[in-house]
Amino acid sequence: MERDKLDFGNGNIGKLFRAMFFPTLVGMAFNSALNICDGMFVGHGVGSNALAAINIVAPIFLLCAGIGLMFGIGASVIGGIRLAEGNVKAARIVMTQAYIAGAVIFGIVILASLLFTRPLLYAMGCSPLLEDLATDYLLWLLPGLVFFYLQCAGMMLIRLDGSPRYAMSVQIVAAALNIFLDWYMVFPLGLGIKGASIATSISCIVAGLMVIAYFIFFADKLRFYRLRATAKSLRLSLRNTVYMAKIGSATFIAELAIGVMMIAGNYMFLAFLGEDGVAAFSVGCYLFPLIFSVSNAVAQSAQPIISYNYGARQSTRVRSTLKIALWTACACGVVIAAGMWSGSGVLASIFLDSSVAAYGIAAGGLPLLGLCAMPFALNITFIGYYQSCEKAGRAMLYMLLRGVIFVVPGFIVLPHIIGEAGLWLAIPLSEVLTLAVIALAYARR
Repeated sequence: MERDKLDFGNGNIGKLFRAMFFPTLVGMAFNSALNICDGMFVGHGVGSNALAAINIVAPIFLLCAGIGLMFGIGASVIGGIRLAEGNVKAARIVMTQAYIAGAVIFGIVILASLLFTRPLLYAMGCSPLLEDLATDYLLWLLPGLVFFYLQCAGMMLIRLDGSPRYAMSVQIVAAALNIFLDWYMVFPLGLGIKGASIATSISCIVAGLMVIAYFIFFADKLRFYRLRATAKSLRLSLRNTVYMAKIGSATFIAELAIGVMMIAGNYMFLAFLGEDGVAAFSVGCYLFPLIFSVSNAVAQSAQPIISYNYGARQSTRVRSTLKIALWTACACGVVIAAGMWSGSGVLASIFLDSSVAAYGIAAGGLPLLGLCAMPFALNITFIGYYQSCEKAGRAMLYMLLRGVIFVVPGFIVLPHIIGEAGLWLAIPLSEVLTLAVIALAYARR
Protein backbone atom coordinates (compact mmCIF):
# COMPACT_ATOMS: atom_id res chain seq x y z
CA MET A 1 0.00 0.00 0.00
CA GLU A 2 1.36 3.43 -0.94
CA ARG A 3 1.71 5.33 2.32
CA ASP A 4 1.02 9.04 2.80
CA LYS A 5 4.33 10.75 3.60
CA LEU A 6 3.51 13.03 6.55
CA ASP A 7 6.11 14.54 8.87
CA PHE A 8 4.07 15.98 11.73
CA GLY A 9 7.15 17.38 13.46
CA ASN A 10 8.86 19.24 10.59
CA GLY A 11 6.51 19.50 7.61
CA ASN A 12 4.78 22.70 6.52
CA ILE A 13 1.69 23.13 8.73
CA GLY A 14 -0.58 24.26 5.89
CA LYS A 15 0.39 21.33 3.67
CA LEU A 16 0.07 18.87 6.54
CA PHE A 17 -3.38 20.16 7.45
CA ARG A 18 -4.56 19.99 3.82
CA ALA A 19 -3.15 16.46 3.48
CA MET A 20 -5.19 15.43 6.52
CA PHE A 21 -8.28 17.56 5.93
CA PHE A 22 -9.34 16.73 2.38
CA PRO A 23 -9.31 12.90 2.75
CA THR A 24 -11.03 13.27 6.13
CA LEU A 25 -13.62 15.64 4.66
CA VAL A 26 -14.33 13.30 1.75
CA GLY A 27 -14.83 10.39 4.13
CA MET A 28 -17.10 12.48 6.34
CA ALA A 29 -19.01 13.70 3.28
CA PHE A 30 -19.77 10.11 2.30
CA ASN A 31 -21.02 9.46 5.84
CA SER A 32 -23.27 12.51 5.54
CA ALA A 33 -24.51 11.31 2.14
CA LEU A 34 -25.27 7.99 3.79
CA ASN A 35 -27.40 9.68 6.46
CA ILE A 36 -29.28 11.67 3.86
CA CYS A 37 -29.87 8.68 1.56
CA ASP A 38 -30.93 6.51 4.48
CA GLY A 39 -33.50 9.11 5.50
CA MET A 40 -34.63 9.58 1.89
CA PHE A 41 -35.18 5.85 1.29
CA VAL A 42 -36.95 5.32 4.61
CA GLY A 43 -39.02 8.51 4.38
CA HIS A 44 -40.29 7.82 0.86
CA GLY A 45 -40.21 4.01 1.00
CA VAL A 46 -41.73 3.42 4.44
CA GLY A 47 -43.19 6.74 5.64
CA SER A 48 -42.78 9.61 8.07
CA ASN A 49 -43.49 7.39 11.09
CA ALA A 50 -40.49 5.26 10.15
CA LEU A 51 -38.32 8.39 10.12
CA ALA A 52 -39.61 9.27 13.57
CA ALA A 53 -38.90 5.71 14.80
CA ILE A 54 -35.28 5.89 13.61
CA ASN A 55 -34.97 9.20 15.43
CA ILE A 56 -36.06 7.42 18.60
CA VAL A 57 -33.35 4.73 18.23
CA ALA A 58 -30.60 7.09 17.05
CA PRO A 59 -29.36 8.04 20.57
CA ILE A 60 -28.23 4.43 21.12
CA PHE A 61 -26.22 4.54 17.90
CA LEU A 62 -24.77 7.89 18.96
CA LEU A 63 -23.85 6.47 22.37
CA CYS A 64 -21.88 3.71 20.65
CA ALA A 65 -20.24 6.22 18.29
CA GLY A 66 -19.29 8.31 21.32
CA ILE A 67 -17.61 5.36 23.03
CA GLY A 68 -15.68 4.52 19.87
CA LEU A 69 -14.56 8.10 19.28
CA MET A 70 -13.73 8.59 22.97
CA PHE A 71 -11.23 5.73 23.00
CA GLY A 72 -10.10 6.46 19.44
CA ILE A 73 -9.22 10.08 20.18
CA GLY A 74 -7.86 9.27 23.64
CA ALA A 75 -5.57 6.61 22.20
CA SER A 76 -4.61 8.86 19.27
CA VAL A 77 -3.66 11.79 21.50
CA ILE A 78 -1.61 9.67 23.90
CA GLY A 79 -0.18 7.59 21.04
CA GLY A 80 0.80 10.76 19.16
CA ILE A 81 2.68 12.06 22.19
CA ARG A 82 4.44 8.70 22.66
CA LEU A 83 5.44 8.60 18.98
CA ALA A 84 6.86 12.12 19.30
CA GLU A 85 8.94 10.80 22.20
CA GLY A 86 10.13 7.87 20.06
CA ASN A 87 8.31 5.27 22.18
CA VAL A 88 6.57 3.15 19.51
CA LYS A 89 5.99 0.22 21.89
CA ALA A 90 4.00 2.40 24.30
CA ALA A 91 1.86 3.72 21.42
CA ARG A 92 1.06 0.14 20.35
CA ILE A 93 0.15 -0.85 23.88
CA VAL A 94 -2.19 2.13 24.21
CA MET A 95 -3.93 1.24 20.94
CA THR A 96 -4.44 -2.39 22.01
CA GLN A 97 -5.78 -1.36 25.41
CA ALA A 98 -8.25 1.03 23.74
CA TYR A 99 -9.70 -1.72 21.58
CA ILE A 100 -10.08 -4.19 24.44
CA ALA A 101 -11.76 -1.66 26.73
CA GLY A 102 -14.17 -0.49 24.04
CA ALA A 103 -15.15 -4.04 23.09
CA VAL A 104 -16.08 -4.82 26.70
CA ILE A 105 -18.20 -1.67 27.04
CA PHE A 106 -19.92 -2.31 23.71
CA GLY A 107 -20.83 -5.82 24.83
CA ILE A 108 -22.56 -4.36 27.89
CA VAL A 109 -24.50 -1.82 25.80
CA ILE A 110 -25.67 -4.50 23.35
CA LEU A 111 -26.74 -6.85 26.15
CA ALA A 112 -28.69 -4.09 27.92
CA SER A 113 -30.42 -3.16 24.64
CA LEU A 114 -31.52 -6.76 24.14
CA LEU A 115 -32.77 -7.25 27.69
CA PHE A 116 -34.55 -3.90 28.15
CA THR A 117 -35.66 -3.00 24.63
CA ARG A 118 -39.15 -1.67 25.37
CA PRO A 119 -38.39 0.46 28.48
CA LEU A 120 -35.29 1.80 26.74
CA LEU A 121 -37.28 2.98 23.71
CA TYR A 122 -39.95 4.66 25.83
CA ALA A 123 -37.25 6.36 27.90
CA MET A 124 -36.03 7.96 24.65
CA GLY A 125 -39.42 9.41 23.76
CA CYS A 126 -41.14 6.57 21.90
CA SER A 127 -44.92 6.45 21.55
CA PRO A 128 -47.18 3.36 21.07
CA LEU A 129 -47.62 4.30 17.40
CA LEU A 130 -43.86 4.10 16.82
CA GLU A 131 -42.99 1.17 19.10
CA ASP A 132 -43.01 -1.70 16.56
CA LEU A 133 -41.00 0.26 13.98
CA ALA A 134 -38.43 1.38 16.55
CA THR A 135 -38.08 -2.15 17.94
CA ASP A 136 -37.46 -3.60 14.47
CA TYR A 137 -34.80 -1.01 13.73
CA LEU A 138 -32.97 -1.43 17.04
CA LEU A 139 -32.81 -5.24 17.12
CA TRP A 140 -31.43 -5.55 13.59
CA LEU A 141 -28.89 -2.80 14.27
CA LEU A 142 -27.25 -4.51 17.25
CA PRO A 143 -25.21 -7.18 15.34
CA GLY A 144 -23.15 -4.51 13.58
CA LEU A 145 -22.34 -2.39 16.61
CA VAL A 146 -19.13 -4.18 17.70
CA PHE A 147 -17.71 -3.70 14.21
CA PHE A 148 -18.91 -0.11 14.30
CA TYR A 149 -16.63 0.37 17.31
CA LEU A 150 -13.66 -0.97 15.34
CA GLN A 151 -14.40 1.59 12.64
CA CYS A 152 -14.88 4.61 14.94
CA ALA A 153 -11.72 4.05 16.97
CA GLY A 154 -9.73 2.93 13.94
CA MET A 155 -10.24 6.12 11.94
CA MET A 156 -8.25 8.20 14.45
CA LEU A 157 -5.45 5.70 14.82
CA ILE A 158 -5.06 5.08 11.08
CA ARG A 159 -4.67 8.84 10.52
CA LEU A 160 -2.12 9.02 13.33
CA ASP A 161 -0.22 6.19 11.63
CA GLY A 162 0.09 8.44 8.57
CA SER A 163 -2.61 6.98 6.30
CA PRO A 164 -5.54 9.42 6.06
CA ARG A 165 -6.35 8.14 2.54
CA TYR A 166 -6.88 4.60 3.82
CA ALA A 167 -9.14 5.98 6.55
CA MET A 168 -11.04 7.82 3.82
CA SER A 169 -11.38 4.62 1.78
CA VAL A 170 -12.89 2.79 4.78
CA GLN A 171 -15.56 5.46 5.15
CA ILE A 172 -16.27 5.60 1.41
CA VAL A 173 -16.64 1.82 1.05
CA ALA A 174 -18.89 1.57 4.12
CA ALA A 175 -21.08 4.51 3.07
CA ALA A 176 -21.42 3.41 -0.58
CA LEU A 177 -22.30 -0.14 0.48
CA ASN A 178 -24.83 1.11 3.01
CA ILE A 179 -26.49 3.41 0.46
CA PHE A 180 -26.84 0.59 -2.07
CA LEU A 181 -28.12 -1.90 0.49
CA ASP A 182 -30.55 0.67 1.90
CA TRP A 183 -32.12 1.12 -1.53
CA TYR A 184 -32.06 -2.60 -2.34
CA MET A 185 -33.64 -3.75 0.92
CA VAL A 186 -36.22 -0.98 1.26
CA PHE A 187 -37.45 -0.94 -2.37
CA PRO A 188 -36.76 -4.17 -4.38
CA LEU A 189 -36.91 -6.47 -1.34
CA GLY A 190 -39.59 -4.48 0.50
CA LEU A 191 -38.10 -5.11 3.94
CA GLY A 192 -39.00 -1.64 5.18
CA ILE A 193 -37.31 -0.24 8.27
CA LYS A 194 -35.84 -3.67 9.09
CA GLY A 195 -34.04 -3.66 5.74
CA ALA A 196 -32.51 -0.24 6.45
CA SER A 197 -31.22 -1.52 9.78
CA ILE A 198 -29.74 -4.68 8.23
CA ALA A 199 -28.00 -2.54 5.61
CA THR A 200 -26.37 -0.46 8.34
CA SER A 201 -25.20 -3.56 10.22
CA ILE A 202 -23.62 -5.10 7.11
CA SER A 203 -21.76 -1.90 6.23
CA CYS A 204 -20.45 -1.61 9.80
CA ILE A 205 -19.13 -5.18 9.62
CA VAL A 206 -17.30 -4.50 6.34
CA ALA A 207 -15.75 -1.26 7.66
CA GLY A 208 -14.65 -2.93 10.90
CA LEU A 209 -12.95 -5.74 8.97
CA MET A 210 -11.13 -3.19 6.79
CA VAL A 211 -9.77 -1.48 9.92
CA ILE A 212 -8.54 -4.78 11.37
CA ALA A 213 -6.92 -5.64 8.02
CA TYR A 214 -5.03 -2.33 8.07
CA PHE A 215 -3.47 -2.92 11.48
CA ILE A 216 -2.55 -6.51 10.62
CA PHE A 217 -1.18 -6.07 7.09
CA PHE A 218 -0.56 -2.39 6.24
CA ALA A 219 0.28 -0.42 9.40
CA ASP A 220 3.56 1.47 9.71
CA LYS A 221 4.12 1.93 13.46
CA LEU A 222 0.75 1.22 15.08
CA ARG A 223 0.12 -2.50 15.38
CA PHE A 224 -1.60 -4.66 17.98
CA TYR A 225 0.63 -5.62 20.89
CA ARG A 226 0.29 -8.77 22.98
CA LEU A 227 -0.50 -7.66 26.54
CA ARG A 228 0.70 -9.62 29.52
CA ALA A 229 -1.90 -11.26 31.77
CA THR A 230 -0.18 -10.31 35.04
CA ALA A 231 -1.69 -8.27 37.86
CA LYS A 232 0.72 -5.41 37.17
CA SER A 233 -0.14 -5.38 33.47
CA LEU A 234 -3.86 -5.39 34.21
CA ARG A 235 -3.41 -2.54 36.69
CA LEU A 236 -1.46 -0.47 34.14
CA SER A 237 -4.04 -1.24 31.45
CA LEU A 238 -6.85 -0.02 33.70
CA ARG A 239 -4.91 3.18 34.48
CA ASN A 240 -4.23 3.84 30.78
CA THR A 241 -7.85 3.08 29.87
CA VAL A 242 -9.13 5.60 32.42
CA TYR A 243 -6.71 8.23 31.13
CA MET A 244 -7.72 7.56 27.50
CA ALA A 245 -11.37 7.90 28.47
CA LYS A 246 -10.56 11.17 30.25
CA ILE A 247 -8.78 12.61 27.20
CA GLY A 248 -11.53 11.49 24.81
CA SER A 249 -14.43 12.20 27.14
CA ALA A 250 -15.34 15.46 25.41
CA THR A 251 -15.90 13.57 22.16
CA PHE A 252 -18.01 10.99 23.98
CA ILE A 253 -20.03 13.82 25.47
CA ALA A 254 -20.38 15.31 21.97
CA GLU A 255 -22.08 12.16 20.67
CA LEU A 256 -24.03 11.73 23.89
CA ALA A 257 -25.07 15.37 23.68
CA ILE A 258 -26.53 14.80 20.22
CA GLY A 259 -28.49 11.94 21.77
CA VAL A 260 -29.65 14.22 24.61
CA MET A 261 -30.56 16.87 22.06
CA MET A 262 -32.59 14.33 20.08
CA ILE A 263 -34.37 12.97 23.15
CA ALA A 264 -35.21 16.47 24.42
CA GLY A 265 -36.31 17.46 20.92
CA ASN A 266 -38.43 14.33 20.51
CA TYR A 267 -40.29 15.06 23.74
CA MET A 268 -40.85 18.75 22.99
CA PHE A 269 -41.76 18.35 19.31
CA LEU A 270 -44.16 15.55 20.27
CA ALA A 271 -45.71 17.74 22.98
CA PHE A 272 -46.15 20.80 20.73
CA LEU A 273 -46.63 19.29 17.24
CA GLY A 274 -47.34 15.56 17.66
CA GLU A 275 -45.86 12.76 15.53
CA ASP A 276 -45.62 15.12 12.53
CA GLY A 277 -43.39 17.37 14.61
CA VAL A 278 -41.10 14.46 15.51
CA ALA A 279 -40.90 13.47 11.83
CA ALA A 280 -39.99 17.07 10.90
CA PHE A 281 -37.40 17.20 13.67
CA SER A 282 -35.95 13.92 12.37
CA VAL A 283 -35.17 15.73 9.10
CA GLY A 284 -33.07 18.20 11.06
CA CYS A 285 -31.45 15.31 12.91
CA TYR A 286 -30.56 13.65 9.60
CA LEU A 287 -28.93 16.91 8.45
CA PHE A 288 -27.22 17.69 11.76
CA PRO A 289 -24.59 14.95 11.16
CA LEU A 290 -23.60 16.91 8.04
CA ILE A 291 -22.77 19.90 10.23
CA PHE A 292 -21.09 17.64 12.77
CA SER A 293 -19.11 15.68 10.17
CA VAL A 294 -17.63 18.73 8.45
CA SER A 295 -16.78 20.34 11.78
CA ASN A 296 -15.34 17.08 13.06
CA ALA A 297 -13.24 16.75 9.90
CA VAL A 298 -11.54 20.04 10.81
CA ALA A 299 -10.92 18.98 14.42
CA GLN A 300 -9.76 15.45 13.54
CA SER A 301 -7.40 16.74 10.84
CA ALA A 302 -5.73 19.12 13.29
CA GLN A 303 -5.64 16.61 16.16
CA PRO A 304 -2.63 14.41 15.19
CA ILE A 305 -0.60 17.47 14.15
CA ILE A 306 -1.34 19.26 17.43
CA SER A 307 -0.82 16.16 19.61
CA TYR A 308 2.51 15.30 17.98
CA ASN A 309 3.88 18.83 18.26
CA TYR A 310 2.50 19.23 21.77
CA GLY A 311 4.45 16.09 22.73
CA ALA A 312 7.53 17.50 20.95
CA ARG A 313 7.14 20.84 22.85
CA GLN A 314 6.79 22.83 19.60
CA SER A 315 4.19 25.36 20.77
CA THR A 316 4.53 27.63 17.72
CA ARG A 317 3.48 24.78 15.41
CA VAL A 318 0.57 23.99 17.74
CA ARG A 319 -0.70 27.59 17.56
CA SER A 320 -0.27 27.71 13.78
CA THR A 321 -2.33 24.53 13.39
CA LEU A 322 -5.11 25.92 15.60
CA LYS A 323 -5.23 29.15 13.59
CA ILE A 324 -5.59 27.30 10.27
CA ALA A 325 -8.22 25.00 11.76
CA LEU A 326 -10.33 27.89 13.08
CA TRP A 327 -10.35 29.70 9.72
CA THR A 328 -11.31 26.46 7.98
CA ALA A 329 -14.10 25.81 10.50
CA CYS A 330 -15.45 29.32 10.00
CA ALA A 331 -15.56 28.93 6.20
CA CYS A 332 -17.22 25.50 6.40
CA GLY A 333 -19.86 26.78 8.83
CA VAL A 334 -20.79 29.69 6.56
CA VAL A 335 -21.18 27.40 3.53
CA ILE A 336 -23.40 24.92 5.40
CA ALA A 337 -25.57 27.67 6.91
CA ALA A 338 -26.08 29.29 3.51
CA GLY A 339 -27.15 25.94 2.05
CA MET A 340 -29.71 25.36 4.79
CA TRP A 341 -31.07 28.92 4.53
CA SER A 342 -31.49 28.87 0.75
CA GLY A 343 -32.47 25.23 0.21
CA SER A 344 -34.69 24.31 3.13
CA GLY A 345 -37.61 23.24 0.92
CA VAL A 346 -35.41 21.05 -1.26
CA LEU A 347 -33.74 19.50 1.77
CA ALA A 348 -37.10 18.72 3.38
CA SER A 349 -38.38 17.16 0.14
CA ILE A 350 -35.45 14.71 0.14
CA PHE A 351 -36.95 13.02 3.19
CA LEU A 352 -40.66 13.81 3.07
CA ASP A 353 -43.40 14.11 0.47
CA SER A 354 -44.55 17.70 0.14
CA SER A 355 -48.15 16.62 0.77
CA VAL A 356 -47.56 15.54 4.38
CA ALA A 357 -47.81 17.97 7.31
CA ALA A 358 -44.28 17.20 8.50
CA TYR A 359 -42.84 18.64 5.28
CA GLY A 360 -44.12 22.16 5.99
CA ILE A 361 -42.84 22.06 9.56
CA ALA A 362 -39.38 20.94 8.41
CA ALA A 363 -39.13 23.44 5.54
CA GLY A 364 -39.93 26.30 7.92
CA GLY A 365 -37.58 25.12 10.67
CA LEU A 366 -34.39 24.18 8.79
CA PRO A 367 -33.28 27.80 8.12
CA LEU A 368 -33.45 28.43 11.87
CA LEU A 369 -31.49 25.28 12.65
CA GLY A 370 -28.85 26.31 10.09
CA LEU A 371 -27.91 29.27 12.29
CA CYS A 372 -25.94 26.85 14.48
CA ALA A 373 -23.48 25.79 11.75
CA MET A 374 -20.67 28.33 12.17
CA PRO A 375 -20.60 28.58 15.99
CA PHE A 376 -20.84 24.80 16.19
CA ALA A 377 -17.83 24.35 13.86
CA LEU A 378 -15.76 26.80 15.91
CA ASN A 379 -16.77 25.16 19.19
CA ILE A 380 -15.81 21.67 17.98
CA THR A 381 -12.45 22.95 16.71
CA PHE A 382 -11.61 24.62 20.02
CA ILE A 383 -12.69 21.53 21.96
CA GLY A 384 -10.55 19.31 19.71
CA TYR A 385 -7.58 21.60 20.36
CA TYR A 386 -7.94 21.29 24.13
CA GLN A 387 -8.26 17.50 23.84
CA SER A 388 -5.09 17.33 21.74
CA CYS A 389 -3.18 19.29 24.42
CA GLU A 390 -4.37 16.96 27.24
CA LYS A 391 -6.67 19.65 28.68
CA ALA A 392 -9.51 17.18 29.08
CA GLY A 393 -11.35 19.05 31.85
CA ARG A 394 -11.77 22.19 29.79
CA ALA A 395 -12.81 20.27 26.69
CA MET A 396 -15.38 18.34 28.69
CA LEU A 397 -16.80 21.49 30.28
CA TYR A 398 -17.30 23.22 26.94
CA MET A 399 -18.89 20.13 25.43
CA LEU A 400 -21.30 19.86 28.36
CA LEU A 401 -22.20 23.54 27.99
CA ARG A 402 -23.12 23.27 24.31
CA GLY A 403 -24.59 19.77 24.40
CA VAL A 404 -26.52 19.60 27.65
CA ILE A 405 -26.42 22.61 29.99
CA PHE A 406 -27.57 25.21 27.46
CA VAL A 407 -29.56 23.12 24.96
CA VAL A 408 -31.97 21.25 27.26
CA PRO A 409 -33.30 24.40 29.00
CA GLY A 410 -33.46 26.00 25.55
CA PHE A 411 -35.78 23.27 24.29
CA ILE A 412 -37.95 23.59 27.38
CA VAL A 413 -38.12 27.38 27.69
CA LEU A 414 -37.92 28.87 24.18
CA PRO A 415 -41.12 27.27 22.75
CA HIS A 416 -43.12 28.77 25.60
CA ILE A 417 -41.68 32.21 24.84
CA ILE A 418 -41.64 32.41 21.02
CA GLY A 419 -43.66 29.37 19.98
CA GLU A 420 -42.72 26.79 17.32
CA ALA A 421 -39.60 28.71 16.24
CA GLY A 422 -38.19 28.18 19.74
CA LEU A 423 -38.04 24.44 19.10
CA TRP A 424 -35.61 25.03 16.21
CA LEU A 425 -33.62 27.86 17.83
CA ALA A 426 -32.67 25.95 20.99
CA ILE A 427 -29.60 24.40 19.32
CA PRO A 428 -28.26 27.62 17.68
CA LEU A 429 -28.68 29.51 20.96
CA SER A 430 -26.73 26.82 22.81
CA GLU A 431 -23.84 26.99 20.31
CA VAL A 432 -23.65 30.80 20.40
CA LEU A 433 -23.60 30.90 24.20
CA THR A 434 -20.89 28.24 24.33
CA LEU A 435 -18.75 30.06 21.76
CA ALA A 436 -19.03 33.23 23.83
CA VAL A 437 -17.79 31.38 26.92
CA ILE A 438 -14.89 29.79 25.02
CA ALA A 439 -13.86 33.06 23.37
CA LEU A 440 -13.89 34.97 26.66
CA ALA A 441 -11.86 32.28 28.44
CA TYR A 442 -9.36 32.03 25.54
CA ALA A 443 -8.95 35.83 25.38
CA ARG A 444 -8.30 36.05 29.13
CA ARG A 445 -5.54 33.43 28.89
